[in-house]
Amino acid sequence: MSPAPVPGFVAPADAEAVTDLLRAQLEGLPARSPLYADLFAEHGIDASAFGSLADLARFPFTSKQMLRDSQAAQAPLGRHAGVAMSEVVRVHASTGTTGRPSWVGVTRRDAAAWTDLVARAFRTMGATRDDVVLHGAGLTLFVGGLPIRDALERIGCTMVPIGTGASEKALLALDSLGVTALHSTPSYARYLAEYLRAAGRDPREFGLRKIFVGGEPGGGEPAFRRQVEQEWGAPVTEGLGNADMAPVLFAEQPGSGGMRFTGGRHVIAELIDPESGEPVIAEPGAEGELVYTSVDRECCPLVRFRTRDRVVVTGRAADDAPLIRCIGRTDDMLIVLGVNVFPSAVRDLVVAMHPRTTGAVQIVLPEHGPRVDPPLRIEAEWGDAAGDTEQLGRDIETAIRNRLSVKAAVTLVPPGSLERAEMKSRLTRLAG
Repeated sequence: MSPAPVPGFVAPADAEAVTDLLRAQLEGLPARSPLYADLFAEHGIDASAFGSLADLARFPFTSKQMLRDSQAAQAPLGRHAGVAMSEVVRVHASTGTTGRPSWVGVTRRDAAAWTDLVARAFRTMGATRDDVVLHGAGLTLFVGGLPIRDALERIGCTMVPIGTGASEKALLALDSLGVTALHSTPSYARYLAEYLRAAGRDPREFGLRKIFVGGEPGGGEPAFRRQVEQEWGAPVTEGLGNADMAPVLFAEQPGSGGMRFTGGRHVIAELIDPESGEPVIAEPGAEGELVYTSVDRECCPLVRFRTRDRVVVTGRAADDAPLIRCIGRTDDMLIVLGVNVFPSAVRDLVVAMHPRTTGAVQIVLPEHGPRVDPPLRIEAEWGDAAGDTEQLGRDIETAIRNRLSVKAAVTLVPPGSLERAEMKSRLTRLAG
């Protein structure tokens, strides 16, 4: 079956309903959002240009910097917010690469929509009402916190909100509550396994049956995933979302080989060429950047929001839905003599050499990227089966040269030397 002739991953059966909802959203947006009133006027376009989902490509993109500028110009939620603060029942935040919070307002209707679509995602990943889920993410401003709790409770799971920075309580819960599943970032799934081993416990002894990960690249990296699954003796499934749009919009069905779109009628996803901005057909092997449009959002309605998430289409599900993996973020990408290098790809090559390595790695940059002069400087920890560390360093350099087409200079350091993270791993740092 050929791909549907509309942008994104909206099932054809939903296209008519989604088109009507989005048309209403676009018609009312300029009156509610000064940012979009100005942006549409600047590009000489309005809702009359939208007749079908294919017409969405005629509308301008929204960037993360636009949202930051919008909030700087009009506090607290920005010129793009579609409702007054009095209509907002909760505020989340995303930090991006600058570390400065970008506030995301959620109305009661928005929160209900998030719960619907996140519950759909976790059902896709294998969550059921019989699961006792250890929730290893903070119930804070992070969109992977409270909205996930709401969704798991909607499914009927028993939710154990351990959060981060409380691994000793996670061990207590694992010992006494019959935990069947872990939800966390990929980094914390590995961190907790290391914590348990340091405490003299084998992660496999707790009998976890499911590990749900998201919030950062890693869950789809083959070697990283194998290491987590071997540590816990449980299969990993991953989800992908965006703080500005929704907590989880793609989710992986066990054994499917990729994540499918689970945004339903609330969000439209497009795949574009990150350089030209032109649409990319979501066929196996295609690669591009995800772009999201909210269909019925009240606060912070976004049109063609560029996520900077780079994905590859890995195949198609039985119902012909595209399946994807996230390979990194454009914000994190490094350019070495014209070659694009994602730090997560470097990590996966190092993790693949476990147990010669621990899997911990950092790229040391002389200055802020994305351009980096070769060789790419890398620190990696040797593991229990390292053997000749000089040869191990050469083997890592050869793997990076052969797989990523860049020259690297690897320094091996003792186990435990590099930073561990309970939330998201920092794969690069500045020298000095």
